[in-house]
Formats: sequence, structure tokens, C-alpha cells
Amino acid sequence: MINPKQFQSLFISWIEQSLNIPAGSYIHIDGKTLRGSASEQSKGIHLVSAFAHEAGVVLGQIKCAEKSNEITAIPELLNLLKLKSSIITIDAMGCQKEIAKEITKKKCDYVLALKENQPAAYNDVKDYFSIEDKDFQNTLLRFETLDIGHGREEKKRILSFF
Repeated sequence: MINPKQFQSLFISWIEQSLNIPAGSYIHIDGKTLRGSASEQSKGIHLVSAFAHEAGVVLGQIKCAEKSNEITAIPELLNLLKLKSSIITIDAMGCQKEIAKEITKKKCDYVLALKENQPAAYNDVKDYFSIEDKDFQNTLLRFETLDIGHGREEKKRILSFF
């Protein structure tokens, strides 16, 4: 009897007003499939959520359409949120030009993960950061982590300007 879209919009507005999330807050966007929701007829319910790190609360979430994925759901979720100069982080699934445009329309910054599954973009970035210019190399901070678990080894390299 309740309109789910209207309820979602009102709930998100209430959360944002109640929390008063300050400008510059980190908002992490990620998708997860609900455990136990898959069946022989369905892959399961897949949700994309926006998590406000400092507040420790989910600002909103949206269900991916049955034959869709996070790439189409992330812009929908961004349109629901009233973010103020936030820093949006998204994993490699969200590393898309259109998603970056949506984030910048909201006057927010972003950190998007890039993996080798997008070879053209990956190689462009790799080439850019391999420049031999010593002055350029001296302005980079480099971080590397190694995470071993869940049957896989994951190495992350982060380059940052200062």
C-alpha cells in the first residue's frame, strides 16, 4: 500500500537531514548480492548501496534490475542522494565515464578503481605514471598492499600526488 519509490525518496531525505553529513565526507558505493536470495529462476537480489563512512550509515540503496548490473544502478542511486562536496569511492565496476560525469555534476570528487579488465584505460594510466620525468616522479606518493584471503591474492598499488 506504500509506494516504494516515494518511500525510498522520503527515507533518504530524512536520513540526510538527520545526519547532516558535512562537505568532504567519504561516500562508498558498492554492490552486493543478498545471500540466500538466489534460486533456480533468479540469480538473486543485487543491491547497490551508498555508505557514509563518518556517520557509519547506509544513505540509500537501489536494487539492480534483473537483467542489468551496477553500471546502470549507480547513476540512479546518485540521483537520489543530495551530496555536498563529498568524495565518492567506487570499485572497478563503476569505473565508467558516465558515472564520473554524474558525480562531477553533483560537485563531488571521486576515486574510481581501475583494473586490467579495461585494457585501453588501464594501459593509458599505466603509461602516464611511468613517465621518466624525475620532477614528476618526486611528486608521487606510492602505496602498495597485499591481501591474501578467500582463496585469492590481491595486490593494490596506489599512486597519489602531493
